[in-house]
Amino acid sequence: MATAAYLGIDIGTSGIRASCINDAEEELVSHHIAFVSTQAVEGKNEQDPVIWRQLLDRIISTISGKLQQLDKSCLIRAISIDGTSATLIACKKDGTPLSPALMYNDQQAWRQAEIISRFAPAESAVHGASSSLAKALLLLEKYPETEILCFQADWLAASLTGRYGISDENNCLKLGYDSAKQAWPDWLQSNAESAVLPATLLPRVVTPGSSIGKVKSSLIEKYNLAENCIVVAGTTDSNAAVLATGANQLGDAVTSLGSTLVIKLFTDKPLFEAKYGIYSHRLKNLWLVGGASNSGGSVLLQHFNQAQLDEMTRKLKPEQPTGLHYYPLPGRGERFPVNDSNKKSMIDPRPESDIAFFQALLEGIAGIEAEGYHKLEQLGAMYPQRIFTTGGGNKNLAWNKIRERTMRVKILSAEHSEACYGSALLAKQGAIKSFKL
Repeated sequence: MATAAYLGIDIGTSGIRASCINDAEEELVSHHIAFVSTQAVEGKNEQDPVIWRQLLDRIISTISGKLQQLDKSCLIRAISIDGTSATLIACKKDGTPLSPALMYNDQQAWRQAEIISRFAPAESAVHGASSSLAKALLLLEKYPETEILCFQADWLAASLTGRYGISDENNCLKLGYDSAKQAWPDWLQSNAESAVLPATLLPRVVTPGSSIGKVKSSLIEKYNLAENCIVVAGTTDSNAAVLATGANQLGDAVTSLGSTLVIKLFTDKPLFEAKYGIYSHRLKNLWLVGGASNSGGSVLLQHFNQAQLDEMTRKLKPEQPTGLHYYPLPGRGERFPVNDSNKKSMIDPRPESDIAFFQALLEGIAGIEAEGYHKLEQLGAMYPQRIFTTGGGNKNLAWNKIRERTMRVKILSAEHSEACYGSALLAKQGAIKSFKL
C-alpha cells in the first residue's frame, strides 16, 4: 500500500522552495531552486511567469525523485502552493499570460490608486499603488483583451489542474474581497467610477486548504504522483510561514524578529485599522491580524556589526533590566503600534558600556513588541497566550528572556518557519477533508 505524502511549494521573488511531509507532519524531503531576483526600479518590478512554471516543473520532478529514493511506496497525494501577496497577471481564460507579472512591490499603478481612494472603504486592503486592485486596473488599461486575473499562487496551481479562475480568499483580500461576508463587495462591481472591475474578471474564491481539482492525468504520470492526487488552495507566503510555526489556535501569536518587527495573532474577530496598517485574513476558521513596526534587527546593525552582537550576546544579563526606556527606530517615522510619520528614534541616554547599550536596545524592541500586542488588544483582539518566534533574533536566548519578562507570555521557538512547510500542512488538511467526503 502506498504511503501518503503532502507537498507544499513556496514561490518567492528569488527562489522556489518545496517541503514534503507525511501524515505525522514530519518533513520527508525538501528542495530549493534559486533564480535571479528582480528589484523595483522607479516603482516597476515585473517578472516572466513562464519562468515560474518551468521552476515548478523542476521542483516537483526533483521532490518526487527524492521521495522515490527514500521510499518507493511513498507518493504525493496533495499539493498546495503559496505565493507573494498582490503579485498579479493578466491572462486569457486558458491561463495564457497576456502580461508580465506585476510583483508584490510594483508601484506603477499610482494613478489607479488615487481613483480607488475616492470610492473604496477606508478599512479595505485595496489602498495603495501596490494593491492587487490598483494593479488590476492598470493591467486592464494596458491589456483590454484580459479575460481573467490570476495571482501568482493560483496561476501555478491551475497549471497543474487546468482549472483557471479560482483563487483563495487570502490572496484576494487586496483585490477587494470581503472575507467577513465571504463575497465580492458591491462597491467593487457597481461603482460609477471607471475603476469598477467587471464581475467576469473576478476569480471564484475558496478557503485556503480547500480542494480545487485533481492534477491532470498527464502530470500524475510524469511526476509519479498518487493516482488521485489533488491540488489544494494555498495562501499568501506570509500566512503560510505563520502556519509553519505551529501557531493555529485562538490566542496563538507569531513574532518575526528580522530586520523589522512583525507580529501576527489569531483572534476570533477581524480587525481593520488602515492608519496602523492592520487588516485581517480568515485562516483556519479564525482571523489572523497583525502589524509591522519599523523597529527590529536593522537598528542593532546601525550600532554594531554581527560579530560584535554575537560576542556581546553571551554577556547580557536579561534578569537585570537596565532601567532605560528606549524606542529604537532606524530612522524617522513609525506606523505600528504608533502611527506617527515624524516619530524619532529614542535611544538616549547611552550608557558607557556597549553591552548595557545593546541590552537596552533589545529591551526597547521588546517593549515595542508588547505595545503592539496591547494595541491589538485595545482594538478588540485578545492578548496572546503564547508567542512563536521566527527570524534571526529567535536565536538570541537572552533576548527571548527579556521578551518573556516584558510581555509575561510564554515564548516558543518555532520548529519550522519556511512557508513551503506551512503549505504542506494545507495540502495535508485539504487531502484529509477531500478524501473523507
